[in-house]
Amino acid sequence: MNAQHHKKPLIKQGWLRALLFTCFYLILLGLAALALMLVLNKTALAGTPDRLFYLQFLVNAALSFFAVWLFRTQVDRRSLTSLGFDFPKNGAHAGTGFFLGIALVCSGTLVLAFSRQLEWTGSVFNANDLFISLGLMLIVAVYEEAIFRGYLLNNLLESVNKWGALLLSALVFALAHSGNPGIGWLAGLNIFLAGVLLGVNYIYTRNCWFGMALHFTWNFFQGPVLGYEVSGVHLQSLFQHEVKGSSFITGGAFGLEGSIVATVFFLLAIALLIWVYERKFISSPAPSFSA
Repeated sequence: MNAQHHKKPLIKQGWLRALLFTCFYLILLGLAALALMLVLNKTALAGTPDRLFYLQFLVNAALSFFAVWLFRTQVDRRSLTSLGFDFPKNGAHAGTGFFLGIALVCSGTLVLAFSRQLEWTGSVFNANDLFISLGLMLIVAVYEEAIFRGYLLNNLLESVNKWGALLLSALVFALAHSGNPGIGWLAGLNIFLAGVLLGVNYIYTRNCWFGMALHFTWNFFQGPVLGYEVSGVHLQSLFQHEVKGSSFITGGAFGLEGSIVATVFFLLAIALLIWVYERKFISSPAPSFSA
């Protein structure tokens, strides 16, 4: 048995560990951004926005994984797998998240298309761009779920009831996206609701696979496949379209997740999952991973 099984956390309160992690993580990203900016001022990369985007993305991803590893192993004194990465027991949850993400994006797109708020303008298949985007979306899904559900929500659940922990983690998730291009109050609300949706399964199962799969398919099909911006970030896509009318309905420059259509579908999905999980898990406690 791993020696970490017998170690108590360095800090007893889960909420305090979550708070310290959030502060450390934000400071770490801020210092990295400053260092990157200083380096780029002295290199040719400053004039290549695509390379700059990929470099910044990789640096943020690496620092995110480092922060989670450091706090989970050295502060919580538990294994990384205890965050909820046990796949054999949670393959079905991963499948649910995978297809739910596709269903949400496609349903929202159909609403916009049938209401004449969206018009398809073409398609371009570029295997290289699609493969790179797939890799980027996979990395985003893994590291953001490891941070916001795996670490923050996991620790909050040790100090706060499941609903309070879920809402707090979703709020931090929304605040972390508050600097994204084109964000407004509705987009911010939808990011918060997305945080709730991504965490609903976790408060019952303590696994990250549902959230990672849903996060991946929502982002990948929204941007690289169907041509929306992903949280305000433009990516090369398989299909191209134009949105017409109010950005309140279409999401405008922020993408589908900035629209009232997404608000409605997120609320419906959250309500459905809570109803299903309350009926399924009401008679048995959520699993606990203390390793």
